[in-house]
Amino acid sequence: MQVCRALLTRNSRGQRKSLISPSYWQLQTATRWIRAGGVIAYPTEAVFGLGCDPANRNAVQRLLGLKNRCWRKGLILVASERRQLEPWLEKICDSWSSQLDESWPGPTTWLIPAARDCPDWLSGEHLTLAVRVSAHPVVRQLCDRLDGAIVSTSANTSGQRPARSVLDIRLKFGSRIDFVLPGSLGGQRQPTEIRDLASGQFIRKH
Repeated sequence: MQVCRALLTRNSRGQRKSLISPSYWQLQTATRWIRAGGVIAYPTEAVFGLGCDPANRNAVQRLLGLKNRCWRKGLILVASERRQLEPWLEKICDSWSSQLDESWPGPTTWLIPAARDCPDWLSGEHLTLAVRVSAHPVVRQLCDRLDGAIVSTSANTSGQRPARSVLDIRLKFGSRIDFVLPGSLGGQRQPTEIRDLASGQFIRKH
């Protein structure tokens, strides 16, 4: 039987806390499902998220269907390193690049001009794409194993409260999710803030 591991980290107030980390087998299983075009649930900074391969149109459309979310709104991509996001984005100037480096890894999602060939099932009706380099250990491990970014959207039906536990996931989605990657949430009370890189404007604040 595979079990989760406990690790020590610090919350947003600098206090030490124990996080539950998935086992090697659980991470491998999640990785295989994503590569096979599946949709998984996994812990993020504040809530559980739904994720899939951003390059797989069928997987993204299935994820949107689970959430009852309109494609026009666009989605967020998360990564463990900036380079994993670069295929989806336009090249940016040095001053913008420095601004990203100051906030990442961390709980800030930036709207950055999308690459010309970025599919609309990710950017929606926008010219920008929402992206984040996460500091959450489970997200980072998952992206490291995939060596790429994954879709990240809250695990809920649009307009409903997002899931904050594995039990919540089971109650909300049942067997419609291919795999649930267990682990602790990151300690954020609210979803990550969203900012526009060009203007610096906050689209969503903590």
